[in-house]
Amino acid sequence: MAGFGMGLAIVATMIMPLTEAPGNYIWIFGGMIIGGIIGWITARKIQMTAMPQMVSVFNGLGGACAMVLAFVELVHFYNPLDKSGYAHFKEEMTSGSFSVILFALVLGAISFTGSMLAFGKLQGLVNDKKVTLPNHSIINIILLVSTVGLSVWVFLQSGSSEINLAIILMILALIYGVSFVAPIGGADMPVVISLLNSITGLSAAAAGLIYNNQVMLVGGILVGAAGTILTVLMCTAMNRSLLNVIVGGFGGSASAAKGDGDQVAREVSISDAAIQLYYSKSVVIVPGYGLAVAQAQKVCKELDDLLENNGVDVKYAIHPVAGRMPGHMNVLLAEADVPYPKLMDLEEANDVLPNTDVVVIVGANDVVNPAALDDPGSPIYGMPVLNVWNAKHIIVMKRSMSPGYAGIQNQLFFHEKNKMLFGDAKKSIQALVAEVKTL
Repeated sequence: MAGFGMGLAIVATMIMPLTEAPGNYIWIFGGMIIGGIIGWITARKIQMTAMPQMVSVFNGLGGACAMVLAFVELVHFYNPLDKSGYAHFKEEMTSGSFSVILFALVLGAISFTGSMLAFGKLQGLVNDKKVTLPNHSIINIILLVSTVGLSVWVFLQSGSSEINLAIILMILALIYGVSFVAPIGGADMPVVISLLNSITGLSAAAAGLIYNNQVMLVGGILVGAAGTILTVLMCTAMNRSLLNVIVGGFGGSASAAKGDGDQVAREVSISDAAIQLYYSKSVVIVPGYGLAVAQAQKVCKELDDLLENNGVDVKYAIHPVAGRMPGHMNVLLAEADVPYPKLMDLEEANDVLPNTDVVVIVGANDVVNPAALDDPGSPIYGMPVLNVWNAKHIIVMKRSMSPGYAGIQNQLFFHEKNKMLFGDAKKSIQALVAEVKTL
């Protein structure tokens, strides 16, 4: 829908005669063809597990477009072209127009570099420790104040300053985009993606104001508003403040959880797990990023169908920040044709779990970590999680005992109700399906 809307905006722009520069049609069509081909090929080849990375890249490119458009307008403003009929002259630029241009420049730059770094983190190309500096939150506050302060100064000096100040402002915003995303990691990445998405929407709306393009303006407002609302909802779901996201004091690396020295995790065999599931009355499946990596959603649905045919009530518990982006698990399960009524949000799931016979955790980690409730030293302390330990039995499917994306050990692995089923999620569930069929 967004692509269709932007297509309409481009067509509407081209309908207006470019009598002063008819050669611009070549640039417009050339960009559309090249960008369309790249976008189509990328979207067709991308795996569902890499969808968050693609969203980050596309979001960043949207911010870059707004930044470039604003910079071009500033070039015209500071260097009016007397022989050009479409350049902006200083005396024609109102203070409102100039402020909108600076707004688009700063937000577009922040969105561009921030989204690119988010992509690098999600793709595993960037290590959190290598881009995080000591007292990084203080550094972010200084950069933010400097960016806002310089924006105000450039605005006040618009009649007498040169474009060099605007260039410095753009570079500072680009640096801040990297800096504020740098310390954000762990289970907090979906929040920063949502925040960057809202920033891109606002920068696009500002670009729509610059060119008096109503479609671009409305589209940007919708994206910005939706992204902002989603960011606030996710911050609430994680018991974090939006201010912490902005200054970068959010998530990051963490030490191991307390008391994991001499604890031993118990394993369960495929046959025992299949019997336990088959003769249960209720089963709740908790999907996580491990399910996405293994592409196990369809075989998970197959296991769901087998259990349902035996009278087992199967539901899915979806944590608001499960996966790497908002709604990641919902998209994967929808792809496997899991009925929407089977999906439970955090509060509903926590109400159901005490009456659940077996909880099957497929690749989730931080969103089921009891440290969020009982370890004040944990970086996820205070974050609402799925209280899976309230169920009668727990089965955790994981490749190994390695910590989750937040970088901390999960004490649930050693819980008296829990048993580990090691291996690739897809292969383990396929084995469960084969075993259940023999019962």
